[in-house]
Amino acid sequence: MPSPENSGRKRADTRIKTGKSGNPGSASNLVGWQAEAVTQKAIDLALTGDMAALRLCLDRILPARKDRPVTFALPPINSAQDAAATDSAVLAAVATGELTPADAGEIIEAYVKALA
Repeated sequence: MPSPENSGRKRADTRIKTGKSGNPGSASNLVGWQAEAVTQKAIDLALTGDMAALRLCLDRILPARKDRPVTFALPPINSAQDAAATDSAVLAAVATGELTPADAGEIIEAYVKALA
């Protein structure tokens, strides 16, 4: 019995094309041709007081910030003693709530890299 590769029949290309969902009924394919209508419906629902639709619209219009600008004066670092003073200043700012621990970690990481 001949194998499918040697049967002389052409095999259908079953690979998913780039940018295409493998499911022709998928949401991305359905919304693609009616994106404007779906967007308008979400806006209309939000305007009538639908809180879920309002949240959806606001999340797209004003997304939550991932981080924030930080203004923080660091003392000059010219020696190991200065680096210790800078660490103390950063930790004090975290203790008072002026900086978040994540902000402090990024500041310390930045000056450690600068000194290396």
